[in-house]
Amino acid sequence: MAEQSQYEELAQQLSAIGAVKRDLSRILPHDCPAGSTAVLSLLRHHGEMRMSKLAELLAIDMSVTSRHVAHVAERGWIDRQPDPLDKRSRLLSLNPSGEKLLGEISERYVEMLAGTLRDWSDDDLGQLNTLLARLRDSFGDCRSRAHHTLDSTTRTPA
Repeated sequence: MAEQSQYEELAQQLSAIGAVKRDLSRILPHDCPAGSTAVLSLLRHHGEMRMSKLAELLAIDMSVTSRHVAHVAERGWIDRQPDPLDKRSRLLSLNPSGEKLLGEISERYVEMLAGTLRDWSDDDLGQLNTLLARLRDSFGDCRSRAHHTLDSTTRTPA
């Protein structure tokens, strides 16, 4: 088992990842903030869903989710259709315009990472990807567990 100091160092390093995320968010289109990007990404990954499921995946309050959904819908990046099982609900889905935007965002991310990490070896990048995936797997489906230290209405999406 690792020493306490190693866990403390890891906690500091993970906190510093916030700066990396902020730098990456600076390259997002001005009309597509991180919350909107998260909505689009989840719809791409999980497919059509109700807003309640999206709020659960984002791990944020339904009112915040509703604002994000309204934002992306107003820009024509998603479609909202009546749920055949419950006419009061809507099913959200990514449309071709949203898919195109996500492709552009992905290209921007890859370009920035490639430029910033150009002096890293393939082995270094592979090791980082492997360890980050392992870290994520160790936490399991963290979105389905209660977070005791964070207020669910103020967390930003992942």
